[in-house]
Amino acid sequence: MNKLGFQANPAHVLSQPKLPLRQKPIIQQGFQHHFQTAVSPIEKLTISKHAQMRMNERNIQIAPQTWGKIEGKANEAKKMGVTESLIITDNAALIISTKNNKVITVMDRDEASSQIFTNINGTIILD
Repeated sequence: MNKLGFQANPAHVLSQPKLPLRQKPIIQQGFQHHFQTAVSPIEKLTISKHAQMRMNERNIQIAPQTWGKIEGKANEAKKMGVTESLIITDNAALIISTKNNKVITVMDRDEASSQIFTNINGTIILD
């Protein structure tokens, strides 16, 4: 008995509910998901009919190496939550839907310099 007249009950102290511990599979699953996202292959962009028509009308040529950079940056933007992006290259400006992996429209740099771009939430400048 203690000073107050109560008998100590060590079993009562030991029977306290324990808080659940994090299970390793959840942590490993999270890491695996982030790892796969980080090393996932670059998704290819498609060109809308409108964008293809604009490229033809304006005689805009984009080199394969530049397309690779555009696709890479569009994928990076998508991972960061960007859904509509303006990508500016040395000779063109492209509006890309990163959520659909589609080039929406294209214009040459001279024309782009006098435009106001709306409904985009990310801009990428390639040099």
